[in-house]
Amino acid sequence: MQFRVFGILGAVAALTAATPAQALMFDENVTNNVIFGAPNANGAFTVDRNDGIELGLRGKLRFDATGLPQNIFNSNGDGTYSFDAGAASGAGLPPWATTTTPIWNFEWSINSDFEDSTGFVLGDFTYELKIDFDPGPGQNFLTIDPILDPIFAAAPVPDHAFGDNATGPGGGIMAGGSLPFYTALVDGTNLAQNSQNMEDFNDPPFDIFDPTVDGEYDFVLSALADDDSTIAETEITILVSGAVAVPEPASVLALGLGLLGLAGLRRYVRR
Repeated sequence: MQFRVFGILGAVAALTAATPAQALMFDENVTNNVIFGAPNANGAFTVDRNDGIELGLRGKLRFDATGLPQNIFNSNGDGTYSFDAGAASGAGLPPWATTTTPIWNFEWSINSDFEDSTGFVLGDFTYELKIDFDPGPGQNFLTIDPILDPIFAAAPVPDHAFGDNATGPGGGIMAGGSLPFYTALVDGTNLAQNSQNMEDFNDPPFDIFDPTVDGEYDFVLSALADDDSTIAETEITILVSGAVAVPEPASVLALGLGLLGLAGLRRYVRR
């Protein structure tokens, strides 16, 4: 699924002022379940809950050695998640996976009324999802509204899972490519979730991601009121390490000379 960035972030949020966000909670369940796919487990989310809104982010091992998903989140208990460097591989890979597809996903959850106390639906707010494409200490953010931006896009409707606080595990509803149905879900439900890969956003100028290098990638999810003030916000960092170092040219030359010397020594011994 390809997303584009739009400057229009229309909304009709009922709140006019934001309450300061609470401290983030780590390794939490989101309310009420993980509703995308099955059998995806709950837990390991970094969560912010404020003014009836719950936002969650986590990392996940999307592709094991056989190319299949696992309920492995590698949380460090502080909002960071650790994964090996490397591109996804294995017989179980989906057709959209390429050489720039990492083995990990990031997963998000938005609940506009997690306590069943306000009656707010998803469409009552705007949202920002910031995705960092810079592997170094700097940040190169792609910023989208994961709920509303697709409505203005020429691309197909995204495969978010929608539901409410009674939706069971894996029981979310998807729009199935129908824009009117997608809009109805946004305006009629309070819970949306998805599991997404960096490959989903591989469009210029963000087609620079390399899964084989070490890096730190930040993700920030926010809910905004009418005046663009932040109501709730959560953030995580994916730590990628273990890249195979490529020898410097001088090192390669020294290695080659060493091997030649060893070969000569073997010939001398045989004689």
